[in-house]
Amino acid sequence: MATNATYHARIRAPEAGAPLIFAFHGTGGDENQFFDLARQLHPGAGIVSPRGDVSEGGAARFFRRTGEGVYDMDDLALRTQRMATFIAEEAARHAGAPVYGFGYSNGANILASVMMAKPQLFERVGLLHPLIPWEPAPVDLTGRRVLITAGRRDPICPWPLSDRLIRWAAAQGAELNTEIHDGGHELRQGELQALQALLT
Repeated sequence: MATNATYHARIRAPEAGAPLIFAFHGTGGDENQFFDLARQLHPGAGIVSPRGDVSEGGAARFFRRTGEGVYDMDDLALRTQRMATFIAEEAARHAGAPVYGFGYSNGANILASVMMAKPQLFERVGLLHPLIPWEPAPVDLTGRRVLITAGRRDPICPWPLSDRLIRWAAAQGAELNTEIHDGGHELRQGELQALQALLT
């Protein structure tokens, strides 16, 4: 467990030649939510799992919102820059290690926002049930591997917005993979298998 100037995080150093994986929890989660999963998916990897610094009724999040799917865009911009700085600082501690990231729900949203603002930070990104209600600007994702997963009946992340994000990522030149199921907001085994393939 560690605390730097911006985020409380659970951190593990990578073994030689292994990547550094950033893991971002969903609303109400914390730095422990996906730490062990990351270790299971890639046992030698370094892991940085920050805790969201926004409280919504006691539930930790990475940025503020005013309603379901209605984001405080000024706050998102501020916290995207703060997170990008945190990621760059942590990655610099392990120079030479490939930098990967994955997040679920709110964690996927902050990760997607960082990827859009600073695409050079990550080589591989897994977005599990992201909700991006704005129209992203063009960026260059050439050479970046991106996984997007979604549920066609997800009440939190409507399928048309997931589909729009998938098409956007492909248009930016990402090496794109998707894992889509017919359920809702839950994570399914196929998604975890696709995430393991991405991270290893």
